[in-house]
Amino acid sequence: MEKILKKIWIWFDDRSGLSEVVSSLAKHKVPPNVNWSYVFGSATLFCLILQIVTGISLSLLYQPASDTAYQSLQYISNVVPLGSVLRGLHYFGASGMILLMGIHMIRVFVTASYKYPRELSWISGVFLFVLTVFMGFTGQLLRWDDAAIWTTSLAAEQVGRVPLIGDTLAHFLMAGKTIGGETLTRFFSFHVFFIPAILFGFLGFHLYLVIRNGISEPPKINRPVDPTTYRSWYEKMLEKRGVPFWPDAAWKDVVFSVLALALIIFLAIYVGPKQLGGPPDPASVEVTPKPDWYLLWIFAMFALMPPEIESYVIFIGPLLVGIVLFLIPLIANAGERSPFKRPWSMAAVIAIITFVISFWRMGVISPWVPAFKTEPLPASVVPAINPAAARGADLFYTKRCQYCHKIGKYGGLKGPDLSTVANRLTPDQITIRIVNGSKEMPAYGGFLTDKELDDLVAFLKTRRVRNKASKNK
Repeated sequence: MEKILKKIWIWFDDRSGLSEVVSSLAKHKVPPNVNWSYVFGSATLFCLILQIVTGISLSLLYQPASDTAYQSLQYISNVVPLGSVLRGLHYFGASGMILLMGIHMIRVFVTASYKYPRELSWISGVFLFVLTVFMGFTGQLLRWDDAAIWTTSLAAEQVGRVPLIGDTLAHFLMAGKTIGGETLTRFFSFHVFFIPAILFGFLGFHLYLVIRNGISEPPKINRPVDPTTYRSWYEKMLEKRGVPFWPDAAWKDVVFSVLALALIIFLAIYVGPKQLGGPPDPASVEVTPKPDWYLLWIFAMFALMPPEIESYVIFIGPLLVGIVLFLIPLIANAGERSPFKRPWSMAAVIAIITFVISFWRMGVISPWVPAFKTEPLPASVVPAINPAAARGADLFYTKRCQYCHKIGKYGGLKGPDLSTVANRLTPDQITIRIVNGSKEMPAYGGFLTDKELDDLVAFLKTRRVRNKASKNK
C-alpha cells in the first residue's frame, strides 16, 4: 500500500510541481529579526480557515428558511453531538478573525509597512477588513432570533437615512420593504457565497503581493524609505542577512496560531456560542437589539448622536474613513517608518482605540434601551416602609417604571436616576411629572388609578439622601 501511495504522489507531483512551489515558498528569504508583532496576519488567515471548516459543517445542518432556521439552530445547539461546540468555534473564530485583523492593520500602520512598494498590500488589506466585517454582520441575522431581526431592522433604518439612495439601499439590504424570509435568503447567500468569493479573490492577491514584494523589515530610526533605491537595498539585505521563512520565521506564526486555536476551543467549550434569544417576532418590543461586540461601538455611536446629524454621518463618515485609508499609502509612500519619528501615527492609533472602546462600553451599557430584564427591588434597597410606599415600590416594577429609571443599582438608564428624586422634586412635582409625562416619558395619568398614583408618589417620597449610610444604598 505504501508503495502504491508513493507512486501516486510521484505521478501527481511530477505533473503538478506542487513540491517545488511549496519548497520555494517555504525557503524564500525574509528579513532577520522578524519579531512576534508579525504573527497577527498569519493568525488571521488561520482563523479564516477555521471559519471555512466550521461554516461548511454548520451549513450541512442549517436550514436557511424563515420557518425552520431558528429550529435548526436549536437542533444544532441542543441535539447534535458537539453541535454547541461547533457553533462556538464559528462564533469565536469570527471574533478572533476580526480582532486579529484589526491588530494586524494597527501594526502595519504604526510601522508604516504600507510604504513603497507595499501600497497595494495595504489597500487590498482594507478591502479584506471591510469584507470580513460584512461577513460578521450578515452572519448575525442567520441566528434568526428576535434580537437578530431587530438588529437588522435597525441597520436597515440607519442605511435608509443615507441621502438620495437610502431607500434603495435599505430595500436591497432587506430584499423588500420589511424583514422576512427573503431577507434571510439574501443574507445567507451573501454570507456563504458572494462575500466569500470576493474575499478569497482579494486574499489571493494580498498573499501574492506579500510574496512578490517581501515582508517589510522592522523599522529603524533614520532609515527612511526611498522608492528609487529601496528595492535594490531590500534585495541586497536579504541576500546578506535574510533567513528562510521556514522554519526561522514561520515557527512564531505556528506557535501563536496554535495558542489562538486553543483559546477559541476553550471559549467554545466553556463559554459556548452566543445564546439564541426568543423566536423571531417583529411585533415584540421587549427586545434589546445589539449586534455582536465588534459592531457594538458603531451601534452605540449612532444611538447616542443627535438625530438631526445621523443622516449626514451615516453617509459622510464611512466615505471620509474610506478615502483616508486609501490615500495613506499613496500620499505617504516614502520617508521614515519608525514610530518614534512619526509620533502622529501613535497619537492617531491611541485616539481611535480610545474612541472605539468608549463607544463599545456605552454599547454594553445601552443606556438608551429600557432594562426589560431588571429584577424587582430587593429589601436591601426598599427597607421596611409604610404600607402605601411598599405598594408603590411594587407598582414601580409592575408598571414598568423600573425599565427606564434606576433605584440604587437596579433598573434602566434610559430615564433619570430616581434613587434620590425626593431631594430634587416635591411630591406635587413628582405627581405632575407622572401624570403628564415629559419629552421621552409617556403620560401615565390615564393608566393609573388615584390610589395607585398616591402609592407610587408615597414610594418616591422615600427616595432621598438623609445620611451617609442611606446614600450608599
